[in-house]
Amino acid sequence: MALRPVMVNIKAVDAAAVGRFWAQALGWSAYSAGATTYVGPGGGLVWPDPVFLGIDVVPVPEPKPKTKNRVHLDLATTSATHQADLIAHLRTLGATPADVGQGDVPWTVLADPDANEFCVLEPREIYRDTGPIAAVVVDCADPRAMARFWGEALDWPVHEVADDHASLRSARATGPYLEFLRTPDGKTAPDRIHLDLLPYPEDDKESEVTRLRTLGARDLDIGQGNTAWTCLTDPEDHEFCVLALP
Repeated sequence: MALRPVMVNIKAVDAAAVGRFWAQALGWSAYSAGATTYVGPGGGLVWPDPVFLGIDVVPVPEPKPKTKNRVHLDLATTSATHQADLIAHLRTLGATPADVGQGDVPWTVLADPDANEFCVLEPREIYRDTGPIAAVVVDCADPRAMARFWGEALDWPVHEVADDHASLRSARATGPYLEFLRTPDGKTAPDRIHLDLLPYPEDDKESEVTRLRTLGARDLDIGQGNTAWTCLTDPEDHEFCVLALP
């Protein structure tokens, strides 16, 4: 039994505009499905995509708090020229420089039009085959414990684990990494970005939700009411959803 991440859920005041930004940033397409905007590889709406992690932008009335998001995206580049060109392209799309205390580092921190931070990485061999999204990065207090929880939740092998960081990736070696970075900051506001998970066709959603609870997940009530998805939090209070099979 296992779950697969299928979408990065991003809350935004103007979901359509943020969806267009991310589609142009990644070289993908934006598809409006009701109030939300789904961003995925071009060639028609394929969900769930068999390889890539899509983005679903959901409208909310509240602007992003000034505090840094606890979850962000890292974008991959293949050369120094590609990194510089991508940063310039993102600036023309409306990205702005962001200071999260990174200091003098080889990557560049930007924010999307809704002030959600993300990084444009310098070329790294490890991300050569991830696609445009290199990693989903999660701030946490205990990377080892988070790697254990998420590794069991997704049935993903752990690639690296230490006191200050951990990384996981699908056993099929496709798509982005899921990474955990030790940070001193705890949760002060509802998560602006979270993962949406989906059972495999042969698995039962409710059984998967029960399994997650035994691993340490907790139920979350955000006023969602009676929905087809289940809202949970991981052991460090990061929010995520388990979706119903399409």
